[in-house]
Parts: sequence; structure tokens; C-alpha cells
Amino acid sequence: MSTLLFILPFLLLYTIMAIYAERKISAFIQDRLGPMEAGPYGLLQSVADLVKLIQKEDIIPAGADKFLFRVAPIVIFTAVFVGFSVLPLSPAWTGAPISSAVFFLLAITSLDVLGILVAGWSSNNKYSVLGTMRSAAQIISYEVPLGLSVLSVCMVCETLDLQAISYQQSALNAEHQYLFGIRAWGIDVTAIGGFLAWNVVRMPLLFLAWVIFFIASLAESNRAPFDLPEAESELVAGFQTEYSGFRWAVIMLGEYGMMLLVSILGSVLFFGSWSTPLPNIASMRLAEWTSGTPGTVASTLWGIFWLLGKALLFVAIQMWVRWTYPRLRVDQLMNLSWKYLTPIALALVILCGFWKVLCI
Repeated sequence: MSTLLFILPFLLLYTIMAIYAERKISAFIQDRLGPMEAGPYGLLQSVADLVKLIQKEDIIPAGADKFLFRVAPIVIFTAVFVGFSVLPLSPAWTGAPISSAVFFLLAITSLDVLGILVAGWSSNNKYSVLGTMRSAAQIISYEVPLGLSVLSVCMVCETLDLQAISYQQSALNAEHQYLFGIRAWGIDVTAIGGFLAWNVVRMPLLFLAWVIFFIASLAESNRAPFDLPEAESELVAGFQTEYSGFRWAVIMLGEYGMMLLVSILGSVLFFGSWSTPLPNIASMRLAEWTSGTPGTVASTLWGIFWLLGKALLFVAIQMWVRWTYPRLRVDQLMNLSWKYLTPIALALVILCGFWKVLCI
């Protein structure tokens, strides 16, 4: 509960900053200035927009199912919000102690599709219903390659506990670490730590699994080039066409929250979680200096710094992708998932199984 109470204000602050950052990133890509009027360099623009949204009239269509219309944004946000409860932020700050945290996280976040279905159907708008069907098909389709990419990591680490996966990629791991995970080479990197202990280095094929995870996470977050539910020229605004004011803001908060959630999950599974990327080199104990003594406040602060730093980097990459690539057609979107990502992810699961048997 204490973790969730910390996450809620942080998520709100993060969303305000992320919206401003996305506007500036898109402006840079398009050779513009972006927000410049509200506050220094436009820093208060997102705050002004939030105040405007809160003040807007709460409009519910006359033909809508009023109860479901009100509940849908809460379901979408809650499914994302609860997912943060199992994320380990540092060696001491473990989140909810669930041994099957990976399964719980994937299960609870998949419930946001129910909120999307309810939002579109209860709006009593044909454009909303059409956007809902597309969004549901998209999310369900891309959960398959995303789940398979996560399964590859779980096979290599032999656990569903996110904190255990984090420990395996840090200098705190009690077991010996070998370069690329191959014991036969005899190159022990246990004392070196840093990025050499990360899963993408322990098992290089997991980098390809992360690419699949990243692409699928864009679709799960309804981000471009997979933002068909928000295609202005086709569907007006997708399942949230009839929403305005605070309820629309809650839906957007859920979307930006999902961006951060999948970015943190990707960091935990593939890129060392809360461990430092800096290795120990001879007398320069960079990994130790940038990790702190286990159990201390410094260790907790370093862990949060590294994990959020990696996650925010991936959020920035998501924004970069949005303003770089054009939107896919619905047939292209489905082909990418079922004809390419899913078979490749399934092959990676098989290869990780063979690698675990033959190279360990």
C-alpha cells in the first residue's frame, strides 16, 4: 500500500513532465520550438492544460450507459496503476513480495482491454465502437509476442520473481556469472558486474527478445505507429471519442502510465533492473561506488536512480518512434504481430531452452 501511495503522485508528476517532453521532442524532430509561452521555456504548459481539463464540463451522451461510461476510465487506469505494485525499485524496495510477479503483472495489465471495451460500447457511438474493436484486437494480438518474449527471460532466469531476476543481474548475485552465460569459456565476470551481468549480455539472443518486447509494448500502450484507435482521419478519437474533461485526462494518464510501466518492466527483465551499468575495472570499483552498501539508504537511492533512468530513456525512445514512423494500416498491424513477431518470439523461446540446457 505504501508503494502505491508513493506511485500515485509520482505518476501524476511524471505524466505532466512526459507530456511536456513529448511536445519538445516532437518540436525538435519537426524543427519547431514547441511550448514557449506558459512559464520559462513553456514548462507550465502541461500544468495549464491539466487545470483546463479539470475545469471542463463533464459531458455524458444522452444515449450512453451512464454507469459504465463513468466506470470505464477508472478500470483502464486501475489496471495500469496496480501493475506498479510488484515492481522492485531497489535491493531494499522490493514492491509486493509475490513469487509469480511476472504472471501477476501481465495478468492485471491485460484487464485494461476490458475498460476499453466498456468505454467504447457504453458511449453509444459507432465511431467509439469501431475504435474499441480495433483496439481490443490490437492489444490481444500483441500480448502474444510480448508474453513469449517475457517467457524467454523467465526461462533463462528460472524464476517469475522480478526481484530475483533483478538480483541475478547485479553484483549482489551469489552465483558465478560467466561472459555471455557460457560456463565452458571460463571467463568469470562475477567480480566485474555492471552491464556484463545484464540479461541481454548473459544471453545475447535476449536483445532480439527485447526488440520484440519493445514493439509489442508500443502496441499495448496504443502508441504510434500502433495508435489506430486514435487515428483522427479515420475514427475521430477511437474508443474515447465521447470523453472529455477529467475522464479523458484519466484515460490519458493510464496511457502514459502504461508507457512507464512497460519501460520499467523492460529494464527489469533485460537491462539490469536497479543495478548499475558501470563495471569494476581493476582498482576502479565503479560498480561498488555507484551501487552503495546493500541495506543502506544510499543503495536504495542508487537503485531508484538507475532503474528510473533506464525506464525514462525507453520512454524517450517511444516518443522518438512516435514522431518518426507513420501509422500502420490495420492489416499491416495484424500481419506484423501474427506473421512475424509471434513466430520469431516462439523461436526465441525454443532457442533459450536449448541454450539453457547446452551452455549452462
